[in-house]
Amino acid sequence: MTSLTRDTRAVDSSPDGPAHVAPDRSSPWLRNSKLGVVCVVLFLAFWVAMALTGWQEHNSDQVTHHEAETSFGEYLTTGHFWEASTENWESEFLQMGAFILLTIFLVQKGSPESKRPGGDDVDEDPRRHSNDPDAPGPVRHGGLRLLLYENSLLIAFFGLFLASIVLHALSGAAEYNSEQKAHGEAPIGTLQFVTTAAFWFQSFQNWQSEFLALAAIVILTIMLRQRGSSESKPVAAPHHESGH
Repeated sequence: MTSLTRDTRAVDSSPDGPAHVAPDRSSPWLRNSKLGVVCVVLFLAFWVAMALTGWQEHNSDQVTHHEAETSFGEYLTTGHFWEASTENWESEFLQMGAFILLTIFLVQKGSPESKRPGGDDVDEDPRRHSNDPDAPGPVRHGGLRLLLYENSLLIAFFGLFLASIVLHALSGAAEYNSEQKAHGEAPIGTLQFVTTAAFWFQSFQNWQSEFLALAAIVILTIMLRQRGSSESKPVAAPHHESGH
């Protein structure tokens, strides 16, 4: 039996498929980068929206405590803004890094988010392609460069996670001390803040939601479909096939 793959969706010759596709006249770079560009634009748009609404919330709290309001520029330097940003970045990078790590060793039969139970193309040793002229430079050079390259995605996400959690600790301590000052209490150091329930509550409330979302997409994509999405198996694929 021939298995269905994601490549089978590249061409739709069925009567129900689109008869004509309008030519895309955008530049080759933009045409091939639309997904990434749109995601970055949405990130920036929502980040600006978060900053504006956070600024209003912060000033409302300042008025309540009979303190001076801050300008928008000043607000962007506060722990209130950076704590809200970095605690979410931290959880997102942890989610993706952990998912990449877990999918190396664990499988979920029937989910397109998983390798096939018997192994997949991503398990192939790149050293077999050291003589391929089109292979990436680290593959052709081998050694330490290849070792780092074949683990570069995992390294990048956990590096971003570590950077984010450090920024969360620094900005969280600044915001915590701002509240301490408002209540006439002594400030604490960053390392001391990391030992508080406040820091870990901020982290855990995001971490749990990230892994709930991961579990949902891994499990729901076994039986549910979305035609045209790379996150779904082909609509006609059997439930037990992974879709790769």
